[in-house]
Amino acid sequence: IQDSPVATMKRQTAATLLLLIYISMPSLFEGFTLHPLPPLHTRSRRFPLSSSSDSSSDSPSPSRTISLTGQIDYTITPDLPLVSTTPEWKALERHAEEIEKTHLRDMIQDSDRCEEMNVVEEGIMLDYSRQRMTSETLDLLESLSSAQSLPQKISSMYRGSPINFTERRPALHTALRAPRDAVLRPVTNGPGGQGRDAVADVHEVLDRIRDFTNAVRAGEITGYTGKQLRNVVSVGIGGSYLGPEFLHECLKTEPTGVNSALGYTLRFLSNVDPVDVERTCSELDPEETLIVVVSKTFTTAETMLNARTMRQWLWDFMGDDSEVVRRHVVACASESSASLVSDFGIASGYFFRFWDWVGGRYSVCSAVGAVPISLVYGFDLFEAVLEGARSMDKHFISAPLRKNIPMLMGLIGVWNTSFLKYRMRTTLPYAEALLKLPAHIQQLDMESNGKSVTRSGKRVDYLVGEVDFGEPGTNGQHSFFQLLHMGQAVPCDFIGFVRSQHDLMVDGERLSSHDELMTNFFAQPDALANGKTPEELREEGVEEWQIPHRTFQGNRPSMSLLLPKVTAFHVGQLLALYEHRTAVQGFIWDLNSFDQWGVELGKKLAVDVKDKLARGRNGEKIDADNPSTTRLLNYYISQEEGEEGG
Repeated sequence: IQDSPVATMKRQTAATLLLLIYISMPSLFEGFTLHPLPPLHTRSRRFPLSSSSDSSSDSPSPSRTISLTGQIDYTITPDLPLVSTTPEWKALERHAEEIEKTHLRDMIQDSDRCEEMNVVEEGIMLDYSRQRMTSETLDLLESLSSAQSLPQKISSMYRGSPINFTERRPALHTALRAPRDAVLRPVTNGPGGQGRDAVADVHEVLDRIRDFTNAVRAGEITGYTGKQLRNVVSVGIGGSYLGPEFLHECLKTEPTGVNSALGYTLRFLSNVDPVDVERTCSELDPEETLIVVVSKTFTTAETMLNARTMRQWLWDFMGDDSEVVRRHVVACASESSASLVSDFGIASGYFFRFWDWVGGRYSVCSAVGAVPISLVYGFDLFEAVLEGARSMDKHFISAPLRKNIPMLMGLIGVWNTSFLKYRMRTTLPYAEALLKLPAHIQQLDMESNGKSVTRSGKRVDYLVGEVDFGEPGTNGQHSFFQLLHMGQAVPCDFIGFVRSQHDLMVDGERLSSHDELMTNFFAQPDALANGKTPEELREEGVEEWQIPHRTFQGNRPSMSLLLPKVTAFHVGQLLALYEHRTAVQGFIWDLNSFDQWGVELGKKLAVDVKDKLARGRNGEKIDADNPSTTRLLNYYISQEEGEEGG
């Protein structure tokens, strides 16, 4: 029986409220256990809260079952039509033709519209009045989100359904910052279809990280020669590196972070280029250095070569003793990699696990970020990051669409990419402490939604997956803003803060340095929206022949995020916000935002080339899979040999 739209909306509202209560006040549910249902071949509308602690039970007690919003079947269904064929999508395509007749110069003068497109939630203001959209656009996007079962897909993600269906895994990064007394058993392929309590596992690891990092900082755990460990080198690449480095850059000028990190050094080794190794190790004392190897599988080629390099660096200075590794090397890897960690020589007490249900680009709230950040800044500051992320998780699951910041940002991303045909997006944080945020978002978005087929295996016939780039303001203004104003139109995310991490007022200046920075934050979106007309230039007395060169078309969309201050809490909010924005876009586009097979292909080809290069080093002529690669490899070897001979 088809539910009426009103009944569906009431059920979804009830589900959201109950889930919010569960997340925020789990003590009310003592005696209950949250169980996601195993995937079915039809949509299920059951969200069981079972009093049974037996995870092998196929169904909860009827007296303990509450009917809530359904979850989505993530088995592959080839007959599922493309979203572009739905009436809701077609309506947005027609609406986009009408929007092309408008200009932001006029739209931002509408005070009612500007008020409607301004949201303040969780201490964050989102102003999206400079987007090329109207109230009708929002209505149509809301209809599309309902047609694509967006609330149910979000619910499936939070419950631990295997939404990463190509790898048969959940995507449970929200569990990494869930409160200690929450209970969540993700779907597995094992008996009963449910696994261990993910939240309990998370907090068991967090407790170990807290105890270990506190002991290192207190000098209770020392290096091989007895010296205190004050230098940390985090070895990882991609999601094992970008998120933690972003946190490090934010916290190292945060007042609490400055004090906590006195006497400590944190460096990141990601590139397999030996120059990166040289720069990372420069001026470090191996006897005071702890190496943190971060690799989910503990097989990532670049990371493991760098890990072996750092192990050799330790041995070169302290002797080839297995105890050196046991006292100076830490591993952050999935529990399925335990044997590889042990084979490397790492002590079991120095191994901090995370789980296959955490993707690398979503893993910063796991041991991946917790270990290096807590070693240098203390566990309490990292815990504040988790609290900020948790607040955004609660907001995302509970706030209605028109007040839901990540949901709005995700729908706007779909609108700009698929309907207005913008192929790029830029992130512009007006805070130097966020200088690594654009790189983190670049990987988060482009690795998640850089896809070309839907979950049913059909090739998309609509634009998905923007090219993301960015730079802190005001540096970006003197780099690529020329293109933003007068070249290709690129939607912009402006991120600003009410207060600076460090106040600075120069004698004789009218404004503080932070105010000076923020004047650009406020001015640039208006300049992009309004542009400058030939008539305005003539009124300024510009010569006629120069007018075409100095005319700005404007009508270039942007949104502005304004937060209180760069603190650990608000940085955690930002991390979760952008994770959820990415998921929303993937859910609407019907993609799997949690696998990355394109990365895997490149890794495999690199292994093949590695074998050919090794044979070439032994004097064999290289014969690659195609003439171009054959020529490149042979030239590479011959030129290097020529230089050595010369």
